[in-house]
This record gives sequence, structure tokens and C-alpha cells, in this order.
Amino acid sequence: KRLVVGGFERVFEINRNFRNEGISTRHNPEFTMLEFYSAYTDYRALMSLTEQMFAEVARAVTGSEKIVYQGREIDFGRPFARLTIVEALARHATLYTPAQLGDRAWLAAELTRLGEPVHDSDGLGGLQLSLFDATVESQLFEPTFIVDYPAEVSPLARRHDRDPSLTERFELFIAGREIANGFSELNDPDEQAAVFREQASRKESGDAEAMHYDADYVRALEYGLPPCGGEGIGIDRLVMLLTDRNTIRDVILFPQMRREE
Repeated sequence: KRLVVGGFERVFEINRNFRNEGISTRHNPEFTMLEFYSAYTDYRALMSLTEQMFAEVARAVTGSEKIVYQGREIDFGRPFARLTIVEALARHATLYTPAQLGDRAWLAAELTRLGEPVHDSDGLGGLQLSLFDATVESQLFEPTFIVDYPAEVSPLARRHDRDPSLTERFELFIAGREIANGFSELNDPDEQAAVFREQASRKESGDAEAMHYDADYVRALEYGLPPCGGEGIGIDRLVMLLTDRNTIRDVILFPQMRREE
């Protein structure tokens, strides 16, 4: 994003990432990601670009926009579904009522029952997202954009014009796992600084997912970031889809191995 501030209107990088998280069939602490930013665009344009990109990649790799993953067909030639978190819960977690999904206290109790962590600083949107993660994510086999994420869990994203409690952010899910994350960038330095201060307070309260205050980033925004959209795509998980592999270890050159006895 600092390059976009410096005048580069389109920037991309294929990079290595490290996150201090556990290992599973779909997670590895070190992974490969395509990250890109484009000035004068927003999250809606990014979603359209992502649909085109995945269709072209599928054709280039397999010769068809349709692939078979773990015995089920995925058609990248069709428009991807677009749902909000609440819409996805209503469609795929039908045991919950609209009244329950709008009740913070009930959501906190239900997440506790499910064994999911709950923090005092979690708002309604954050709890709805946690319930989505626990009950719906694994059901999203067909390509699906989950859109308009809560502001409290999207500190770098632009607020939604019609509802400032939401942001212009999406995540793409395929075969029950997140493949991409993108949003319209928040480019107001004062607003970004306020968000970082709130995030720092949440981190002090025990929220491990909250961000630190990034003074260098705020200073870069003060020079002027144009309206901009940015996205990250998990390359390893995309390769899993295209090669019909059910564990991320199969698509990593040097995966973690058990020690020899």
C-alpha cells in the first residue's frame, strides 16, 4: 500500500507469509500468498476480478472452468454467490432465529456452549462472525463471497456507506475453507489512527486477533492514499483445489514432518 501512496497504481506480490498458528489439513504456519492492490477501485470490482481470475486459472491448469474436488464438481464459470454473514447463517444454520442472531447476550452464551472464545469487547457483529466460523464456514463448498464484514474485525477496511458498523470487505470460501480476503482500503489517516487505538485497547483486553497501533502506516496515509482495493489469495489452498488434494501438506515443498524416533 505504501507503493500505491508513492504513485504505483497497480501493485502485486507473490510472497511467503508466517503466522504463529497450529498445523492442520488446511493450515500451515508458513504459506504462499498472492497480494495485490489497485488504485481507483473497490471491493465490488475486486470480486468481479476474482471470479474472472479463478475461471482463467482453472482453464489454464485443467483445460476447463469446471473442476472436480474430492468427488464434487466446482464450476468457476458461474457467478459466485454473495451473502452477508447473517444471510449465510440464516441459510446454512437454520436452527437459529433472526431474534437470536440479533441478541448479543444470546450469541455469547451460544458460542460459550460451542466451546468458542468470547471476549467482553466483542460486539454483535464480531459474535455473529464467530458463530459463522463455527457453524457455517465448513458448509460453503460452492464458491461463495461473504460480504460486508463487521467494522470491529476489519481494522484496515473502509466503512460501508449505508451502515458504518459494516465495511466494504469480503472473504471467498470454496470447499469449506477461506481462499481469499479483500476490501476497499480505509484511506483516511485520522480514522485509521482511531481504529488502531481501539484495536490496541482490545488487544490489551485479551483479544489476540486485534492489531497493534501502526504509526508508520498512519504516517504513510497522511501523504495520501487514493481510493484503493486490496486482496490476498491463498496460493497453497488454490493449488489444493486444482490438484484435488485434501491436505495442504501435499502442495508444500517442505512441510512440517514428525521427528524420527
